[in-house]
Amino acid sequence: MIDRLLGPVLIKSAKDFPIIGILGPRQSGKTTLSQQIFPNYEYVNLEDISMRKFASTDPKGFLNRYSKHVILDEVQRVPDLFSYLMVKTDKDKISGQYILTGSQNFLLLNKISQSLAGRIALFELYPLSYKELATANLVKQSAPEQIFYGGYPRLYEKKINPKTWFSSYIQTYLDRDISTLSKIDDLNSFEKFLHLVAGRTGNLLNLSSLASDVGVTHNTIKSWISLLATSGIIRLLPPYFANINKRLIKSPKLYFVDTGLACHLLGIESSNQLPTHPLYGSLFETYVVMEMFKSVLNQGNSSKNIFFWRDKTGLEADLYIDHALNGDLYEIKSAQTIPSNPFDSLGKIKPTFNKPISLNLIYGGKENQPRTKGNIFSWEKIK
Repeated sequence: MIDRLLGPVLIKSAKDFPIIGILGPRQSGKTTLSQQIFPNYEYVNLEDISMRKFASTDPKGFLNRYSKHVILDEVQRVPDLFSYLMVKTDKDKISGQYILTGSQNFLLLNKISQSLAGRIALFELYPLSYKELATANLVKQSAPEQIFYGGYPRLYEKKINPKTWFSSYIQTYLDRDISTLSKIDDLNSFEKFLHLVAGRTGNLLNLSSLASDVGVTHNTIKSWISLLATSGIIRLLPPYFANINKRLIKSPKLYFVDTGLACHLLGIESSNQLPTHPLYGSLFETYVVMEMFKSVLNQGNSSKNIFFWRDKTGLEADLYIDHALNGDLYEIKSAQTIPSNPFDSLGKIKPTFNKPISLNLIYGGKENQPRTKGNIFSWEKIK
């Protein structure tokens, strides 16, 4: 059993809210975590046809039967249950009454916003972080190895061959999540799209280019990107502008949530192929950015203050973390050697802010070095 950093946060929140929601990609460990930290709770899997029928045809009777300290797994399978949960928890006033898990964020979040606002504490659980793997003594020996394997728990718990597991994962995603929850008639085109998106991880999202390469409309690609994002396959990183409206208009950067899945879709068959692969720099950047997200989410915090920075001349910071009174700029380099002038680009960006800004480099080597102008971090020690 691998301890998850989000566990203590969930336990604390269960004392303050009647409902805890754990969202995230399929197979990220939501069920295992909920059963591990709430061992005395009843467990109901709504993927089970008989349970799903009970909950959908007689929601009041279902909640009367499972009335206190219950884990409802894959709760998005019975979306009408949310309004009944609202009535039930308002009446009972029991802290930590229900733990809900869901893989399809788009269904779950839509229903929650309508029914459970103010009654539920929502958390995102991504695949294992480096810190979680290190605590369990399961980290790989190099950055290419760690990027190749990614962080899905079953790869480490069951020691499954990555190629076999990812092939099954993609098929399950297409057959169950996509076929069931969206109106996509041509799954072959969608699977082609999925492979093409993997080749764009770490880059600006270009809907027109994807539409041209896949052979579908711009609006179709837009809806498919939304589907990947809300089901936890990719994460879109917005650009930072002081003007909030511009953040919503300009193109985001696209990142795969798990680098192991991206490697599989790119046809990379071993970690030995990565250092010389033309997309290694993008995959390394993807790994670092997602570790940053995991660090924030595993503390139960919002990730809404994470951006990238780019101006019209192409000057760019790979990450910008915005705080109320200060901020952190990051450049990400896959090379194992520290550049001779590591903060040149970030130093040009710093004066554009009117508050204290720290400069940071994350690179493929193993040493942390505090410098006068900024800080240098190893990929292994991302905070």
